[in-house]
Amino acid sequence: MSQYNVIGVMSGTSLDGIDIAYIQFEKNERWKFKILVAETIPYESITEQQLREAIHYDSAKLQKLNTSYTELLAENIQKFIQKHHITNLDAVCSHGHTILHQPENGITYQIGNLPELGILLKNHVKTVVCDFRVQDVELGGQGAPLVPIGDELLFSEYDYCLNLGGFANVSFHKNGKRIAYDICPVNIVLNKYAKQLGFPYDDRGNLATSGTYLLSLGAELDTLPYYQQKPPKSLGLEWVQEEIFPRLEASPRKEIDLLRTFTEHVAKQLAQNFTKNAKILVTGGGAYNDYLLERINYHKKLQLVKPSQKLIEYKEALIFGFLGVLRLREEINCLKSVTGAAKDHSSGKIYRQN
Repeated sequence: MSQYNVIGVMSGTSLDGIDIAYIQFEKNERWKFKILVAETIPYESITEQQLREAIHYDSAKLQKLNTSYTELLAENIQKFIQKHHITNLDAVCSHGHTILHQPENGITYQIGNLPELGILLKNHVKTVVCDFRVQDVELGGQGAPLVPIGDELLFSEYDYCLNLGGFANVSFHKNGKRIAYDICPVNIVLNKYAKQLGFPYDDRGNLATSGTYLLSLGAELDTLPYYQQKPPKSLGLEWVQEEIFPRLEASPRKEIDLLRTFTEHVAKQLAQNFTKNAKILVTGGGAYNDYLLERINYHKKLQLVKPSQKLIEYKEALIFGFLGVLRLREEINCLKSVTGAAKDHSSGKIYRQN
């Protein structure tokens, strides 16, 4: 089989909602894809609050959330299938939502990956692929990032692939292998302070533009030990809560100045990770932050390429759909050069219904 019609599903740390994309993949000499239709289903405020606080839940409460979130995913995927009259579907490939990510302790936990997902969707699709990260951590890896195999096989014409979501992550080819890692937090921080100012996010960076850069705070952020670590490395909400928010909240300055300072911090960290004049594919919600992109280019001259709106917003859903296809083909979808695992492997649970 060389053609696959799948639905890719992704929920990121920025908590803007569930990304669902219906995609066609075709393998000839190289892989090609087409995003046929895609949309983001926003979270209701109570669900967003639960996902934000779940890191502090006990095991019983977390299990209850896992069940309800699995049902929520299934409900939204079913509505998406019905709304767009999708009948030709080989698989649903779902990431779930990350609650805990502590690879140094051998822990990564994504809710929404229970077998019930397959059962609830059986009237629409017979195959569900999900829970892509756990196996990698069991093999000694970071369990992240997983997108680079997609970057390697779908976007090889770029020097770097940069995703600006809750976190900034990058992938690139070097010395015969794929390298990838998380660079720094982005929207997981910027959205918090935009909301304190009464906005869901900093539209095009207009809020940050009017703030004042706090020199001492910026310098403190730039010297955090994580930035000196060599890859493989990855970030989670826990790190932001321990290292970033306490420093920002200890500052008596206005939210607008914290937003400006952190935007500059992100720009500086990103620029340091690229070679001059490199061609970079920029996706994720942060690709719309014109001020952030302008500041990146201020620190280093680069070719920042913004693709179509569908690709900017749904690249991760696209690639988790692709990871599912590779898993069904029993082909490698997780690279040890990226995660630090003991070996390359094909990761993900497959739930098949009769």
